[in-house]
Amino acid sequence: MKFLPQSVLAVAALACTATPTFAQTKPASKPDFHQWAATPPMGWNSWDCYGPTVTEAEVKANADYMAKNLQRSGWDYVVVDIRWYVGNDTAHGYNEKDPDWNIDQYGRFVPAPNRFPSAAGGKGFKPLADYMHSKGLKFGIHIMRGVPVIAVNRKLPILGSKATAADIYTKEGQGTWLRDMYTVVAGRPGAQEYYNSIFKLYASWGVDFVKVDDLSSPYHAPEVEMIRKAIDLTGRKIVLSTSPGETPISQAKHVQANANMWRTVGDFWDSWEQLKEHFEVCERWAPYIMTGAWPDADMLPMGRLGIRAERGDDRMTRFTHDEQFTLMTLWSIFRSPLMFGGDLPSNDAFTLAMLTNKEVLAMHRSSSNNRQLFRRNNLVAWTADDPKTGDKFLAVFNAQDQELAEEKDAVWNSGVITRSTPNQSKTAEIDITGANKLYLNVRNGGDDTSWDHADWLMPTLSNGSKSVSLTSIPWKAASAGWGKTTVNKSVSGGKLVVADKTYPEGIGTHANSIIEYDLPAGYTKLTTTVGLDKAAAGQNTGGTVQFLVFTKSPYQAAPLDSVAVKVNLAELGFTGPCTVRDLWAGKTVGTVTGEFAPYVRRHGAQLYRISKRGTTVPK
Repeated sequence: MKFLPQSVLAVAALACTATPTFAQTKPASKPDFHQWAATPPMGWNSWDCYGPTVTEAEVKANADYMAKNLQRSGWDYVVVDIRWYVGNDTAHGYNEKDPDWNIDQYGRFVPAPNRFPSAAGGKGFKPLADYMHSKGLKFGIHIMRGVPVIAVNRKLPILGSKATAADIYTKEGQGTWLRDMYTVVAGRPGAQEYYNSIFKLYASWGVDFVKVDDLSSPYHAPEVEMIRKAIDLTGRKIVLSTSPGETPISQAKHVQANANMWRTVGDFWDSWEQLKEHFEVCERWAPYIMTGAWPDADMLPMGRLGIRAERGDDRMTRFTHDEQFTLMTLWSIFRSPLMFGGDLPSNDAFTLAMLTNKEVLAMHRSSSNNRQLFRRNNLVAWTADDPKTGDKFLAVFNAQDQELAEEKDAVWNSGVITRSTPNQSKTAEIDITGANKLYLNVRNGGDDTSWDHADWLMPTLSNGSKSVSLTSIPWKAASAGWGKTTVNKSVSGGKLVVADKTYPEGIGTHANSIIEYDLPAGYTKLTTTVGLDKAAAGQNTGGTVQFLVFTKSPYQAAPLDSVAVKVNLAELGFTGPCTVRDLWAGKTVGTVTGEFAPYVRRHGAQLYRISKRGTTVPK
């Protein structure tokens, strides 16, 4: 651990900004921090491509790209995500064995100078923030809720208080997935002063945005309030983002009154299963969209991801082009903050075009009354108003999937497995006599796919006289609802561990998942143990999974590639002829009356502006 002296710096002067005009109601607050994010924040965050290992050079490279290619379109935040204070963190995970902490004498983490050279000599992030500001950009950081464990153990003093870190903490409520911090107990002498001290430090660096992790799920209202007060005391306009989710909807009014944005989901990656869940999530949170306080559907996992991320491999996004249109269309009409997760300098022309579409971003910036119009099975429509023209925005989605076969068609069914299941696993001995195909299917247990890490353990084919490990046979195809199906490792890249027992062989995957094999001839039996991986069992309420084995296709007939999504224009308030403009294509489609029924590709989306005929269509 590096223990670095850190002098108390003067709070940076406030940047002069114009006060925006509000079109929606906001709660009373002094000062009114909602004005600091009058439109949904847009920027880049290092998490999806660099995890806890991003360097200053990589941050600057992404900032340079943003300044050159995206700033004119409204993108301006550059955010350094988790553990910037650890000098020896590891890619695809965290170094929890011997982290090289960088902390000052008041128990406040400071940037690791081997990763951020400009921070050397006690300068902190000020030189990097100055670099952003010189380009007209804004600078943000990620922190963990609470007080550092290392500060508690060393009983480091709290600036502005007679208390030490050891006087303000409790182990109750400590995060289960990363144990760098302890909970700060509101009301204890020194508790508020601790939060005041860290935000005073961030303000002196010139920080414009702080994402506070382990704050929303479960929701820590006392610490939310201490953080709000500490930011206000700095006098600097620091946008507050809470993470991760889902934030309890029962706390919607509280988080609106204290934060600029809050997560509505857990970590979102390039998974269609997770994207499809957002239709329900966004509908649930749409009533709470408010100027200056934005429900956050999480980052945009587009472009090049996983370079050194906590999870996954170095790749271009697994989302198809159609799915990327769904992602950007839903986030934009829902008015979620837009935080891009890919490595910006690696962008292709398609990605850049999506991020700079003038008409789509104008809708995202200024539309109102954003809501789901209907959901007919998996055909979905959203709408919003243009308060300046009276036009309507219409987004239509085709979220149809190739439906799975019924459970009764499986040759074996584990039933639902949770962390309450004995040994968090089931064993199976399955007759596959005469089969030439094998499908290993993991489903989400009927709730959602959050933390549904699943393991097929020691899978073995036999015929009474010989046996072979299924892991030695290449599969024909393998999917995973999150991450990448992997032999002899969990889907998160670790060992195969179920109920604290480690298995040498198996397949790690994540609901919803199908692994397809062409079976070698002559085998009559499959034996395996199936279970909830340790990575899932330890998270919040744990995962909920169901394992099925099929010897015939686990799919029903595939839906059509494109279907018409029919919208009655009277539902939008139009009774006469209307002019329709395609916002993604940037062209006027024509005139329609009564019903509009565009064809939408499966997993795809279309976005339109509907105007009363005779009015000028904005371009």
